[in-house]
Amino acid sequence: MQFVISALSGNGRVSLNLDAKHAEEAAEQARRQGLTVLSVKPAGAGRLPMFARRYRFPISLFSRELLSLLGSGLSLMEALQTLAEKEARAETRKLLMQVLDHLYQGESLSSAIARYPDAFPPLYVASVRASEKTSNLPEALTRFIAYQEQLEVLRKKVTAAAVYPVLLLVLGSAVALFLLGWVVPRFASIYEGNLERLPLASRWLMQWGVMVQSHAMETGLVILLALTGVFFAFKQPAVRAALSRRIWRLPGLGERLRVFQLTRFYRTVGMLLSGGIPVLTALTMSEGLLHPELRLRLANAAREIREGKPISDAMEASDMTTPVALRMLRVGEKSGRMGEMMESIASFHDEELERAVDWFTRLIEPILMIVIGLTIGVIVVLLYMPIFELAGSLE
Repeated sequence: MQFVISALSGNGRVSLNLDAKHAEEAAEQARRQGLTVLSVKPAGAGRLPMFARRYRFPISLFSRELLSLLGSGLSLMEALQTLAEKEARAETRKLLMQVLDHLYQGESLSSAIARYPDAFPPLYVASVRASEKTSNLPEALTRFIAYQEQLEVLRKKVTAAAVYPVLLLVLGSAVALFLLGWVVPRFASIYEGNLERLPLASRWLMQWGVMVQSHAMETGLVILLALTGVFFAFKQPAVRAALSRRIWRLPGLGERLRVFQLTRFYRTVGMLLSGGIPVLTALTMSEGLLHPELRLRLANAAREIREGKPISDAMEASDMTTPVALRMLRVGEKSGRMGEMMESIASFHDEELERAVDWFTRLIEPILMIVIGLTIGVIVVLLYMPIFELAGSLE
């Protein structure tokens, strides 16, 4: 945990960030540096959680640079020292120096990085620990980098598919709000004194427009509060869990989400198995990637595997497979290349999910355009309907 220390030194007042388990330990670290501690606060204190700055260790970049330095002939200690010296960010440089200190004390690399779970996830630590048995750290780094790249590619595809529909929805809502709050009140002033003679739908539209214009500040505040409320609601685990359960029950979409999670799961387990991690350990380490319902099924499958049941049969009995995955798991059991086969399962379903995302994007975009067009069209028609009726009565 990061703490902000305000202290006095020989040169005056200073402020520094320290990593410690609690405030007392952070204060003690500052005193060992010859400082007089004035105050100790958690990093981000005094700011709203949504605006608090959270440090994220660049693990993918670190792995790439470490692999490059090791490939050039540097030892592990020299490579880490080089990375620490060239690092511009104080947090990253401090973390690397702490890892180096543990290595100088005789600890293994896996034990040293395991002390910092916020920077190095358990999957990374397990991969490094397995590589230490074979003295092949570069292979573990290469495998983890490829794993991260594959997950990032899929994540970017899903994000890119969601950007355009969201943009359409935001712009369409903004146009509709502009018509309702600015254009409609001006038409209402034209029909002033004759609102009762207008068609019912047009009259309601005019009344809504006048109300939005006369209470513009209140309307904006309500919209802002509503958006803020939705944002904070989505930050609550209970709300996300309830929404997730409903989405998973939707026909079609729920099955796609299940395949998506199984794809990440198989890719992760495959990477761990290829790195020498035992099957049950790999399954346990990967369970955090799954939806709670799938997590329960995985626990049942792990219990059956522990009792001696083949992996493919246990996964099938717990509904943790697809037809393709089941057949490939059985091939992996016969060939003894279960790790490679699980990664092949993930690659196959990656392509399937990519087609599903592309189909969803092609479907949702015209639907949103039709809805937005109809909404704006209805507003315009209701505005001009009285004029059309007047023109018809003059013929």
